[in-house]
Formats: sequence, structure tokens, C-alpha cells
Amino acid sequence: MRLAARWAPLMTSFLLCVFMCGFVSLVATVQTAGISVEVGADWIKAWGVSFLLAFPVVLLVMPLVRAIVSRLCRPPET
Repeated sequence: MRLAARWAPLMTSFLLCVFMCGFVSLVATVQTAGISVEVGADWIKAWGVSFLLAFPVVLLVMPLVRAIVSRLCRPPET
């Protein structure tokens, strides 16, 4: 089962946020706490908090980013 095309922008924002928050929170957690037995639990907590904050921001900022990119880049040649 696949989602309708109208959901593509939301899914793009969601998945980008999942991967970026995961990676950035892992790096920040390891830098702060070091590599230890507890790093996994600390990372999951940091990931959850960062995702809850970042996803709404991505939804609000993405239209602005698209507008800026469309002004900076030429449209594709047909």
C-alpha cells in the first residue's frame, strides 16, 4: 500500500527529520556522555525530544526554504 502523492511533502519532511534528528542527537550524545553502556538509552531520549521540536519547525520552515531555493536555482530546461 502506498500513500497518495499529496502526502509526499509531509513524508519528505517527516523522514528527513527522523534521520537528521537521529544522526545529530547521536553525535551530540556521544560527545557529551561518551561511549558507554547507557549511551543507547540517552540517545533515544535525546532523539525523541529533538524530533518533537524539529518536526514542527521543519513543517513551518520548509515552504520558506523551497521559496529561497526556487529563487536561487533556474527551473529545469524542457
